[in-house]
Amino acid sequence: MFQKTTLILLLLVIISCKKNPEATEKDQIKKANWLLGKWETKTDDGVLSESWKQLNDSTFQGESFFIKEKDTLHFETMTLQQKGEELFYNATVKGQNDDKTVPFKMTIITEKQLIFENPKHDYPQKITYSLIKKDSLVASISGIQLGKPSSESFGMKKEEQTK
Repeated sequence: MFQKTTLILLLLVIISCKKNPEATEKDQIKKANWLLGKWETKTDDGVLSESWKQLNDSTFQGESFFIKEKDTLHFETMTLQQKGEELFYNATVKGQNDDKTVPFKMTIITEKQLIFENPKHDYPQKITYSLIKKDSLVASISGIQLGKPSSESFGMKKEEQTK
């Protein structure tokens, strides 16, 4: 009787510890919820702003602008998309890569950091978002450019939501 009870308890523990695949799939993008909203940094060179909104439970959509005075020097659209258990950062930069989307696969995701990589892309090969505080993050791009290691980081503050 003791052996049967132990066996039943052991089976219940094993079954209850089994991951729910549907929950795992949706948990990846949920870890990136802190990215949602409008982020901005002002420098002597201009204003960099990036905004993210949630389209559905598996896709975030973003836009990034770098504006100097009244000129838009850089415009990019991005999606953060959950496909099965994988998360992809898809970037489309106006005037680059024949205006085609470049995918970056998530390699690291924590509650405060997102890292996406595409070793086949010319530059960057790596995109990193690191949450510093609730209202500040650092976005970085890095990789090999013109045969040399290169990286750029952009500290950004979250704009307050107006109601």
